Amino acid sequence: MATLTPEITKARRLVVKIGSALLVDRATGLREEWLRALAEDVAEVKDRGGDVVLVSSGSIALGRGVLGLPLGPLPLEQSQAAAAVGQIRLARAYEEVLAPHGITTAQVLVTLEDTEDRRRYLNSRATLETLLGLGVVPIVNENDTVATDEIRFGDNDRLAAQIAVTVGADQLVLLSDVDGFYSANPKEDPTAYRFEVVEEITPTIEAMAGDPISGLSKGGMKTKLLAAKTAVRGGCAMAIMEGSVPRPLKALAGGANCTWFVAQGDPQAARKRWIAAMKEKGTIRIDAGAEAALRQGRSLLPAGVVAVLGEFGRGDPVAIQGPTGEALGKGLARYTGAEARAIAGRRSADIEATLGYPGRAALVHRDDMVL
Repeated sequence: MATLTPEITKARRLVVKIGSALLVDRATGLREEWLRALAEDVAEVKDRGGDVVLVSSGSIALGRGVLGLPLGPLPLEQSQAAAAVGQIRLARAYEEVLAPHGITTAQVLVTLEDTEDRRRYLNSRATLETLLGLGVVPIVNENDTVATDEIRFGDNDRLAAQIAVTVGADQLVLLSDVDGFYSANPKEDPTAYRFEVVEEITPTIEAMAGDPISGLSKGGMKTKLLAAKTAVRGGCAMAIMEGSVPRPLKALAGGANCTWFVAQGDPQAARKRWIAAMKEKGTIRIDAGAEAALRQGRSLLPAGVVAVLGEFGRGDPVAIQGPTGEALGKGLARYTGAEARAIAGRRSADIEATLGYPGRAALVHRDDMVL
C-alpha cells in the first residue's frame, strides 16, 4: 500500500524552521519582504485553526552585521555578543510582521540542557503548551548568548525537531536553501536525484548526506537527517524544501519541490510509548473516584491521591496504582515525592497554602500519562 504524502494544509500543529541564509542577506541584512510574506502563511495556518511554532535562526547573522564582524567562523565570545545584539532585532522583526494579522508572538530561548534535563524539559513543554493554548506564536531559538560548544544544538534543524516532539507537532517543515533530500550534493553531482518521500531512514539514506551548501547556515543534510530521525520517531512528519520563494508554505501546499519524511505513528502515541518504556522511580496510589476520572481521560489531581511511595523528582516517571494496589499505568510527576505527599488528598486550590508557593493543578497531567 502506497504511503500517503502528508498535506501541509491538514497540519494541526506545525513547526517551521527558518534558516539564517533565508532570513538574512549578507549585504542588506534582514529580508523584510520575505518575512512579511511568511507572516501571511502563518496567519493562514492560524485562520484554519492550526497552531504554529517558528524555530528561527538569524540572531548571530543579524548581530554580526550590526557589530561589523567579519564573515566566517567567530570566536565563541564574539558569537555570543553577536547573538545578544541580533536576538532582540530578530524578535522585534517577527513581532512587527505578525502583529498586523492580530497574532501575538513570544520569544523562547533554549539550550540542549533544557531538553536533556527532564524537569527543565517539562517546564519548557508546559510554557509552550500554554502559549499555544492562548493563541500565541512562539519564536524559538537556541540561546546562543550563553550556550557553549558542550551544550549547544549546533544547528536549528535538530532544535526544530526536538521542539516539534516537545509540543506534539504532527508536521515539521525545514525551510532551507535546498529543495529536498538528494542522493548526493546536486551542486557537485549532476546525476543526483531528489527523493519525493522517505518512508524509512536506512543506512543507505544516511550515507547520501553531504556537507552544508550555504556559507551562512551551519546545518547540512546530515543534521537534517538527524532532525528527521527525531521527528518521525516522535510521530511528526518532516519536510525539507527550498524556502526563499515568497510564501513558502503556500508554495508547499501548491506542490513545490520537497522531500517528506513519513512519521512513525502519531505524536501522542509516540509520547505514550516513550513514557511506558521508562522505569518508575516512585508510586502514587489513588482512590476509586480518581481511577474513574483517569479512565475518562482526565489528569490526576492531588485530591484523589491516598498514598505516595518512594523518593522522586519533578518530571520523574511514577507508577500509578488503584485503591487496592493494582497497576493502572505510569506518568511523569509534576511534583517531587515530598511535595506530592504534602498535597495528597487536598484540593488543587489548596496547593499554594500547603506548599507555600503556587503549583500546577495536576499531579500527573493526562498528556504525561499512559494507562
